[in-house]
Amino acid sequence: MEDKELIHLWKSYDQKLEETLLLNRELATDITRIKVQRFMVSMKPVKIFAIFIGLCWVAFVDMLIVRLLHSASPFFLVSAGIQVLLTKLAIGIYIYQLILVQQVDIDGPVLAVQEKLSRLKSSTLWVARLLFLQLPVWTTFYLSEAGLLQAGTLLVLIQLLVTVAFTSLAVWLFFNIRYENRDKKWFRLIFGGREWDPIIRSMELLGQVRGYKVEE
Repeated sequence: MEDKELIHLWKSYDQKLEETLLLNRELATDITRIKVQRFMVSMKPVKIFAIFIGLCWVAFVDMLIVRLLHSASPFFLVSAGIQVLLTKLAIGIYIYQLILVQQVDIDGPVLAVQEKLSRLKSSTLWVARLLFLQLPVWTTFYLSEAGLLQAGTLLVLIQLLVTVAFTSLAVWLFFNIRYENRDKKWFRLIFGGREWDPIIRSMELLGQVRGYKVEE
């Protein structure tokens, strides 16, 4: 009789333990989803502000190009055209990201949320690549044919070296801004704050949720 009672008590304890563990996992999952939702919400103001500033800048530069189309230096027109084109592409990506954030269903399947976060991560890297491609044109927009003809050899050489340096840096960053380099110091200097950290933290938290699901 005592053996049966002990076995019954053991089974009862084991069942309660499983129920407690299951409840803890469910609570942990709910808390994690709430955190992810907070991270998603925290990204919206930054992206909305970036879109607003970008649109204002694009409107200003487009206006300058139209007004100065027949009088400005070709260096200015080409530089401004490249800069505003890249900015428009970046704005388009920011709008795409806002749509993605809006579409994230925290209560939906974890894999679906992770897939949208992966697209957010990838598009954030692309925004940085495009914006850094603007570096060379910031060294050429002020040039003019007359100014180059009047400048001495030393000034022309300095201008050339600066433009080449900025171009090399832009190309290097374009090809090296990848998720695989996220632990490098230069990458952490570029990426951080409310535009990048919430994505990474959300991905880490959802990885934990998947871990809970596997354990179950």
